[in-house]
Amino acid sequence: QVQLVESGGGLVQPGGSLRLSCAASGRTFSSYTMGWFRQAPGKEREFVAAIRWSGTSTYYADSVKGRFTISSDNAKNTVDLQMNSLKPEDTAVYYCAFDEIFRLPIGTQPAAYTYWGQGTQVTVSS
Repeated sequence: QVQLVESGGGLVQPGGSLRLSCAASGRTFSSYTMGWFRQAPGKEREFVAAIRWSGTSTYYADSVKGRFTISSDNAKNTVDLQMNSLKPEDTAVYYCAFDEIFRLPIGTQPAAYTYWGQGTQVTVSS
């Protein structure tokens, strides 16, 4: 089992920044992928960003490229999502997820990820 706990959500004005963090614990794997997804009310859960645990490869949805940055800290078993230039349409519950299978290409569908955090609310509003 892998446990994931997100933190860092909140209310921010348009154009502002937030940093989300996901702490992983439990089983260890030699190669895996951590991803961030989000789900707005009435919408399907969508891919935001992902990173190989080696930290060598990152992937982003087109809607967040250039504004969001995903990073990992293997010593702390954390994956962060730095979100800049936030827009009202970024409002959603953000989830971190764990894919224990090394996939090529990287998984961008929720079904590819086995473990999920409880989610953290991000609200972008003036």
